Amino acid sequence: MDFGVVELSRLQFAATALFHFLFVPLTLGLAVIVAIMETVYVMTERPIWRQMTKFWGLLFGINFALGVATGITMEFQFGMNWAYYSHYVGDIFGAPLAIEGLMAFFLEATFVGLWFFGWDRLSRRQHLVVGWLVALGSNFSALWILIANGWMQFPVGAQFNPITMRMELVSFFEVMFNPVAQAKFVHTVSAGYVTASVFVLGVSAWYLLGGRHVELARRSIAVASAFGLASALSVVVLGDESGYDAGENQKMKMAAIEAMWETEPAPASFTLLGWPDQQARETKWAIHIPYVMGLIGTRSLTEEIKGIDQLEAEAKTRVENGIRAYDLMTQIQAQRGADVDPALIAAFREHEHDLGHALLLKRYVEDPRQATAEQIARAAADTVPTVWPIFWAFRIMVGLGFGFIVLMGYFFWRASFRRMRFPRWALRLAVLVIPAPWIAAELGWIVAEFGRQPWTVADVLPTALSVSHLSVAEVALTLAGFCLLYTALFVVEIGLMLKFIRQGPHEDVELTQRWMASHRQRLAGRPEVVR
Repeated sequence: MDFGVVELSRLQFAATALFHFLFVPLTLGLAVIVAIMETVYVMTERPIWRQMTKFWGLLFGINFALGVATGITMEFQFGMNWAYYSHYVGDIFGAPLAIEGLMAFFLEATFVGLWFFGWDRLSRRQHLVVGWLVALGSNFSALWILIANGWMQFPVGAQFNPITMRMELVSFFEVMFNPVAQAKFVHTVSAGYVTASVFVLGVSAWYLLGGRHVELARRSIAVASAFGLASALSVVVLGDESGYDAGENQKMKMAAIEAMWETEPAPASFTLLGWPDQQARETKWAIHIPYVMGLIGTRSLTEEIKGIDQLEAEAKTRVENGIRAYDLMTQIQAQRGADVDPALIAAFREHEHDLGHALLLKRYVEDPRQATAEQIARAAADTVPTVWPIFWAFRIMVGLGFGFIVLMGYFFWRASFRRMRFPRWALRLAVLVIPAPWIAAELGWIVAEFGRQPWTVADVLPTALSVSHLSVAEVALTLAGFCLLYTALFVVEIGLMLKFIRQGPHEDVELTQRWMASHRQRLAGRPEVVR
């Protein structure tokens, strides 16, 4: 296998996945925020809330359309660039993707049309139900996608068949309720809610700085800050759950996040800052916080977290054991078409959990049974991901997460207890912070995906074996094509969003203005609210 094909295929999938995820979090969050605004409209019958719902709903629609376009092309790559992966684990990975398409996406796509074109054809309550179904469909889509991804991180409910040479589904229940997938889902969805909240907050702050659409902006800030504060707090709590799951089920990723080269006595300390030196196997200028990593990774003060050196040594043992599994698999293949010796199958089952580690040797030798001690050591060393990108991506992501709590908490306090009066410095800050949630979200995916290398499916299928039989030129050509296409889509997205943000709310303007004038007159007649 030409390793250039592997690297280019990884780069292409990373580029398309990270680009697609520019749209996903905003879609998840705006769908819920718009549904909340419409709920207030139905409860109060105030036109300002109808106008808010339509305006933010329009921005949701633009983002939704671009998200669908980029998501569909991304899934094509499983057949284009990752054909052996699709063959090897398609029985398991394909199921949640199919359910996502048949249930969640169809639900979302069907009702989003009713939502946009049903304002004058449905009653207020019927339209509200449609809005919540759109939000539900968006979140269901995320659920099934993340179940599929979670299985790649922590494969459960499946078993390798040495006769068909494929992974086969054993328990769909285990796949669906995979702890890594469930933790990833709630954490990702909450991050999407924060992204949308910061977006609404920033755009509304921009309106207030310019003295435009003041009533819409102030109410939008009230909704975004309350929803965003709850979401930002949940991201931290649910992120802790993801950390615990990584400590339990993805030990090498956890060690890489912490740049923990050697196993520390329990409870392990947390490295706040430092500079990981992978060649020297040390973290220079490290600042440690005692006990914290032990609590995050094990939720105890007595359990240790294994370091990279110890995990690499364990991987070497697994590579050696996996060679035995590979040998047994080869013998089973030789008997295929006849009655396979049951004793051979039983012996294979004893060693099958290490087969994936033997496949790491395929990068260095055609037949793992012929591997030298040096090649075995190199395969074991491959199980250690490049540490510094994971180390820093995690810390920047967490730092931004705590920053969102402070930001949302401040605006919630001003909206709730200071009559929605916001200092100009705070409004400028809210505008400047708009890109930050996307940065945090993309860094989170870098931690999740980069941290499980060299595996496409952890401990089962190495990335180097998962690609299609293509040439470097073919992959480079499609990579260039995707980059051009996605750049064009990005320009369209930004252009449309900026156009309609500058334009502001343009529906129900006269009705809203008449109601607001009447509302001000009513307030003027109530001395207790006169300022």
